[in-house]
Amino acid sequence: MKKYVVAIDIGGTNTELAIVDEMGLIIDGKNFNTQSVSSFEDYISELSLEISNILIKNNMTDEVFKVGIGAPNANFYSGCIEHAPNLKWKGVLPISKMLSEKINLPVVLTNDANAAAIGEFSFGEAANLKDFFLVTIGTGLGSGFFVNNELVYGHDGFAGELGHVIVDCKSDRLCGCGRYGCLETFVSSSGVVKTAVQLLEKSEVPSLLRKISPTELTSLDIATAAEAGDKIALEVFDFTAKILGFALANTVAITSPQAIIISGGLAKSGDLLMVPLKEHFENFLLPLFKNKVDVKYSSLLEKNTGMLGAAALAFNN
Repeated sequence: MKKYVVAIDIGGTNTELAIVDEMGLIIDGKNFNTQSVSSFEDYISELSLEISNILIKNNMTDEVFKVGIGAPNANFYSGCIEHAPNLKWKGVLPISKMLSEKINLPVVLTNDANAAAIGEFSFGEAANLKDFFLVTIGTGLGSGFFVNNELVYGHDGFAGELGHVIVDCKSDRLCGCGRYGCLETFVSSSGVVKTAVQLLEKSEVPSLLRKISPTELTSLDIATAAEAGDKIALEVFDFTAKILGFALANTVAITSPQAIIISGGLAKSGDLLMVPLKEHFENFLLPLFKNKVDVKYSSLLEKNTGMLGAAALAFNN
């Protein structure tokens, strides 16, 4: 008999949920606005209602045995979302306990980037790897580390926060964590825009980006300009790749992975990021690691890696 779980991917804007089988096939899915309710208690009520609706719709009320969740600042050990900066509800939120009591199913959760790494390990590029780490680049920068076939949680559940490694101690870029100069402030959609604005201010080089107000500029605009050969836009990608390559090379010296997998929205820029990234990465590597670590994009870019990871988490725990 097939087994099924409900997988949930909680984002600052949208919450996505789906019924998933053990092969990673999504049977049916639904999403709703994370911000649509005022209190966390109301959010749990809305989430439990959506779960109930999707199970009834597919006549699978008795087929699902567990729920897996990927969420920002989620702690695998405590079952809580803890002080997530991009969610409207602050403090420690006991989501596993509250949701489980509502739907009468066991609930397990992990950090959204860890969920993406689990998804890659279970269904993607890392299926045959023992040691790798995944970096997901979007609004922020998240990461998940596998060492000897095990996801690294650390003693408190918060290991692997590569996005909050400081790469410039003199930077004026304020991170959501409250510190300055974190990798996330440079390598993220907002970080890319900040770099472009700074380069435009310092240079008089003609650029397609000058036609767009700095307050309306997006990372997609920069990628489009770079594809058209825009010098400023290409410089933005090279700078971003250099900072990321520096951070990845330093991390390799600690974990010695077989591969590094890049996921998230910025990964869809393709060679614009990957070509300079590989060059800078190899230049920064210790000699004993050179040409040993494969840096590649996720094979699940067109799928919800976090959703699949949440499903795998439920199946495996």
